[in-house]
Amino acid sequence: MAGQTDVVVVGAGNAAFCAAMAAAEAGADVVVLERAPLEENGGNSRFTAGGMRIVYNGVDDLKNLMPDLTESEINSTDFGAYTADQFFDDMFRVTRYRTDPGLCEQLVTKSLETALWMQAKGVRFVPIYGRQSFKVGDKMKFWGGVTVESWGGGPGLVDQETAIARKLGIDIRYNARVVELLYDGHSVTGVRVKMGDTIEELRAHAVILACGGFESNAEWRTRYLGPGWELAKVRGTRFNTGDGIRMALDIGASPHGNWSGCHAVGWDFNAPEFGDLTVGDSFQKHSYPFSIMINADGRRFVDEGADIRNYTYAKYGRVILNQPDQFAWQVFDSKVLHLLRDEYRIKRVSKVSANTLEELADKLEGVNKANFLDEVKKFNAAVRTDIPFQTTVKDGRCTEGLALPKSNWANTIDEPPYEAYQVGCGITFTFGGLRTSHETAQVIDTDLAPIPGLFAAGELVGGMFYFNYPSGTGLTSGSVMGKIAGAAAAEFAQGRGKAKPHRVSAISR
Repeated sequence: MAGQTDVVVVGAGNAAFCAAMAAAEAGADVVVLERAPLEENGGNSRFTAGGMRIVYNGVDDLKNLMPDLTESEINSTDFGAYTADQFFDDMFRVTRYRTDPGLCEQLVTKSLETALWMQAKGVRFVPIYGRQSFKVGDKMKFWGGVTVESWGGGPGLVDQETAIARKLGIDIRYNARVVELLYDGHSVTGVRVKMGDTIEELRAHAVILACGGFESNAEWRTRYLGPGWELAKVRGTRFNTGDGIRMALDIGASPHGNWSGCHAVGWDFNAPEFGDLTVGDSFQKHSYPFSIMINADGRRFVDEGADIRNYTYAKYGRVILNQPDQFAWQVFDSKVLHLLRDEYRIKRVSKVSANTLEELADKLEGVNKANFLDEVKKFNAAVRTDIPFQTTVKDGRCTEGLALPKSNWANTIDEPPYEAYQVGCGITFTFGGLRTSHETAQVIDTDLAPIPGLFAAGELVGGMFYFNYPSGTGLTSGSVMGKIAGAAAAEFAQGRGKAKPHRVSAISR
């Protein structure tokens, strides 16, 4: 391991590979160090569906990104558009206007060009029909701002990027856990790496941290997210324990962002402690807008139809974790069963079904039966059945007179067979992390000065997300900031000029 290279990238997920590819493209020699073994490579990216939220102004932009899009697909699909203004509005709204403006601007304005850059490198994109569209009339209609995914989902994205990196001559080493940054008091000069029983040093002119947040560290979750978070299940890799964040903080990096916040969803209650690559992201249960969600007291506890699923799913995991005994049941009747996503049909699922509500109540483990039946009765009486039910827009079909309303997609629960799915909290990634330069992704210290030779991208960058998250922005953010980090690190390493100084606005402070 001992030696010298231009750029070291810590991690081997999407953000890391975008950084490595950009650095190699700029002429740097690049080594990628991945803590996981080869069979568990890819970080959280491998556990995603591969969806990416990008700006596009119509089907012509999508044809450039997906050149193998067929005329039949174009003619049978309403792709619509997703403008920069819409993207900005979604980011501001779901983060309660706290998203770091510089980071958000990079995310939105560079989303399409970065995806096109990835496509030019060899990443194939396809329409995300299975998760983000419904048939309306004779056309498939997309909704929620996410229209494309990488071919093969998250696993396909990681495999494609790994192959591209190898073709570019990037040296990828697995079972290589970076335990410390080499730091001379002024600049980062490499990393200390544990491989098996040995610890060695690899010198580098620049280091890019792209090794995820701290969601797989139960102690840190409880310390920063709060009591009870040690009980959450981890949706993704077991290797994201905050190593990159810790190493940077140890040399004076500035923490930034929503350290008490995270992306957390409704996740099968009996899922394993960490993500299972044989299941991927199918333990998630995201058709809840068409359900009522019931807690152990037999009561609804959240507005299931507050917004399109893409803008609520990442915050409802926290809400479920706060319920008695940390679980909920999603209850559906036959009117909507055909709308349930594929993840409801996997073999490993916590599901009950019944032909009467009384029989269903007996099967809802841990739930107050009398309260549940009373809750359904009150809910059914409150549904505005005079308002048409529509799947791809906020249809306004609501309840009336309930203390806790359902704002859209309200249907009476009265037609058997009934199905219910037990969910708990599944944490995806944490929102708090390192402060970085918007222009170069260089890590900033606690004096708000750049740390020479240190860059960061992906989930360990703080400031992008607060409280909530629009679906598909994680991979896009990792790609955009990874590409920026790789190019800036290569420039720094090759001595063509120092990374641009960081300008701190009043807001980003």
